[in-house]
Amino acid sequence: MPMTNVEIKRNGTENALGVLRRFSRKMQESGIIMKVKGERYAIRPLSKLAEKNMKVKRLARRVEVEKLKKLGKM
Repeated sequence: MPMTNVEIKRNGTENALGVLRRFSRKMQESGIIMKVKGERYAIRPLSKLAEKNMKVKRLARRVEVEKLKKLGKM
């Protein structure tokens, strides 16, 4: 992820609260916060073994449903 620097310099008579407010606004405008929050809760991809196990379970359930349909229980 390419990093974006946000730099704020204090104006002559500006107090700390004003600098902080300008910094917060610049951060929101740059989109850094949204990017970080989006990556924070990202779902990682499943391993090949987990995918294979899910596929086997899915096929077993499908076979069981077909069996129940043939018996008239579903």
